[in-house]
Amino acid sequence: MAEFSLSDLETIIRERAASGDADSWTARLFARGMPKAAQKLGEEAVETVIAAIQGDRAALVSESADLLYHWLVVLGIANVPLADVLRELESRQGRSGIAEKASRPG
Repeated sequence: MAEFSLSDLETIIRERAASGDADSWTARLFARGMPKAAQKLGEEAVETVIAAIQGDRAALVSESADLLYHWLVVLGIANVPLADVLRELESRQGRSGIAEKASRPG
């Protein structure tokens, strides 16, 4: 199987958003804006949590895919490249999660 990455998905989302195709879920989400996209992200997060708690592996895989897709849509609408998020994660390497969280303002 060829390697498929979140960067590939980000590119697909960007292309579909720009298409304006009325039959594209991605184009529709971009047209409806951040409130709808963020709502969908939240719904998918809850569905992912439920699948995890229930121990439903197939649902966890499916809902995780939906969650990642909607997360990238939200980032796209906000004009936040995936690379920015990956750089942030990279900057946290070498620090414990507890120390990193304690260093955040507020």
